[in-house]
Amino acid sequence: MSNTASGKFAKFISDRSGMEFPYKEMVREWNGSRVHISEFEPKQPQLQPTRFTADPQGLMNARPARTEFPTTDLLPENPFSTINTSTVVTVSEPNSGRQTGDIVRFYDVKNRVGGVNQSVFELQTTLSSNINSTATSIAAADTSAFPSAGFIIIEKINPTTLLYQNEVIQYTGNAGNTFTGCTRGTNAKTRGVAPKNTTATSHSSGANIRGGYSITMISSTVPNPGVPATITKNDSYKFSLVTAASGTETGGGLNVSAGPINDQTNV
Repeated sequence: MSNTASGKFAKFISDRSGMEFPYKEMVREWNGSRVHISEFEPKQPQLQPTRFTADPQGLMNARPARTEFPTTDLLPENPFSTINTSTVVTVSEPNSGRQTGDIVRFYDVKNRVGGVNQSVFELQTTLSSNINSTATSIAAADTSAFPSAGFIIIEKINPTTLLYQNEVIQYTGNAGNTFTGCTRGTNAKTRGVAPKNTTATSHSSGANIRGGYSITMISSTVPNPGVPATITKNDSYKFSLVTAASGTETGGGLNVSAGPINDQTNV
């Protein structure tokens, strides 16, 4: 077969315009048409869409979001206030985010307030006998300072895993150093939300029992330089003791903290 001419002096007719152009300036489009370079049109991207694939359904190394375990917060210096002959204690905790009905446990109370011992703020006793995971009456060494109804926590460390296995228990009665009407393996609200329920389990005599107080928020109206003219703040709350204070006083010391009844960092 003989070689074709180079077309150095040849002309061609464009398939698009029908006009004559130098042969050397001819190009071929995606559809086979031969046109002049000035007339060339690339293929429309919509005529060649990307292949459809399903959206990924999961990650190989997923780290799902989780709810952090509630912890304690430091209170201002001398956070407790008592009134002589009153069972009501007021607690200062600005911007706490707590809500009425929360169960609050106090830690590291440094001194007596209004004749009320530190041990009354930091409710603590011990089991006086072994209990299984279904017992609804729990005998303790001394429950006299605990509220007539509320929540307690029995501290426990799993002997195999060495992890905390604390159990929160709700009780409806407190008499004769015995908590009665117990609901096992529950949890108490903190900032209006109850964490995941604990697990009911057996406990041995001598295990530590801790308690907390149900609080009521105290609202105050303060001036606001903008709009609205006033705002409501909840910088304090109150709870009731079993026995009235013997003096009017503000105290408790420095670095006192408050938190959920089941705080794994303070057991």
